[in-house]
This record gives sequence, C-alpha cells and structure tokens, in this order.
Amino acid sequence: MGIIETILVHEIAGTAFLTLLGCGVVANVLLNKTNGHGSDGIVIFFGWGLAVFGGVYVAYDTGAHINPAVTIALLIGPAKEYADGIPINFATTMAYFVAEFVGGFLGAIACYLAYKKQYDETEDGAAKLATFSTGPQIRSYGWNLVTEIIGTFVLIFVIIMFGHTPSGLGPLGVSLLVVSIGASLGGPTGYAINPARDLGPRIAHAVLPIKNKGPNDWSYAWVPVVGPVIGSVLAALAVYVY
Repeated sequence: MGIIETILVHEIAGTAFLTLLGCGVVANVLLNKTNGHGSDGIVIFFGWGLAVFGGVYVAYDTGAHINPAVTIALLIGPAKEYADGIPINFATTMAYFVAEFVGGFLGAIACYLAYKKQYDETEDGAAKLATFSTGPQIRSYGWNLVTEIIGTFVLIFVIIMFGHTPSGLGPLGVSLLVVSIGASLGGPTGYAINPARDLGPRIAHAVLPIKNKGPNDWSYAWVPVVGPVIGSVLAALAVYVY
C-alpha cells in the first residue's frame, strides 16, 4: 500500500476500535437490560482508557493518532513526520482527518449493532445519545468550551512529554492518562477531547434507525470539536516554551 492508503486503513481501524469500545462501555452502563447497567462512572473512565489502549495498538504503524487533536499538534509542532516514513504535508494531513472521522462513525455503528436489542429496550433518548456523543451537565457553551480546551491541553501536552522521557510507557501511558482526565476533568462535559470521537458517532446517531431516539443536540456539537482543536494548538505552542 501507498502512504495515503496505509494512513486510511490503520487510522480508520484504530479510531473504529476506540469508538466501538468507548461507546460500548457507555452503552453497557446506561442502556437497559445490560450486564453493566447502573455501574459507577469509574467503569466508563477505565473503559475509555482501555479503548484508547486498544486503538493505539491497532493504529501503531501510522503513529496511532486516532484523534484529530493529535494530528493538529504534530502539524504545528516541531515534528518532521507524522510517523516513521510518513511526511507532514497536505495530503497526509487530510488522510489522517478523513480516517479519524470515518473510523469514529464506523465504530459507533458497530456499537449500535452490538447493543441493538438494548437500544430497543431503552426509552430514554438522552441516554441513547450519550452512548454516542458527549453532552454537558450544565449547559454553558463558553464554560463547556473551556473544559474541553483544558482537558485536551492536558492530553496533548503530556503525550508530547512522553516522547521526551525514557519510560517507554507508550499505549499504556496514554490510556492511563485518558482515565485520569476522565476522572478529574470529565465531570462537566463528558470529556470528548477528540473531535472524531464525538462528531463521528453523533452523525452515526443521526442516520441510524434507532428506535425512539431523541434529538442529536447539534446546537452543542461544535463544542467537542472546537474545544479540542484549541486545546491541541495551545499544547503544541506550550511545548516550545517549555
């Protein structure tokens, strides 16, 4: 395969695994008649962290971005390549973005198929949407945006710092970082910290024939996209100063 095809295959697969397992743990907790129904929020935090762990390994050959915020940070940072043998240019950048959003969409569809009967048995439309995308506990767009910026800043800054240390934690370090961000900063907005993780599944929610589904909350959808973009840019710039 060529470079573009390699990016598309690996990043679609990695982001799809991420969203399948991440959305899946939320579905297990929120939907009716599941073995995990009513579990504590810590289950969701660890579930998403381990989802990242799996997604990173699946997309390892292309640098395992599985998040446009990571791609943006590398684009404006000091890196010369997105991964070994993958140059930073317009074509590769677009390939990462496309793959990440397509992967998020496909992973959410797979989650729906896995929980089809549970979706049918759940009347709460808001709970169904929450298995696909994030939403604020207190709707205040400005402060919701701040939360997403801070969460993504922490994610990207620490990931970049991983590259300057001899620890070799790799995927495990990133997954534990996501657990920490969820437990510490996930309360206000559900911590998207990844535009593809939120928008791809939200589109899937919009097009899937989910029984008795509610609205897609498009009025909020820009926050988990814009917030992570700003957070990633600030983190990349902060690395220069640090």
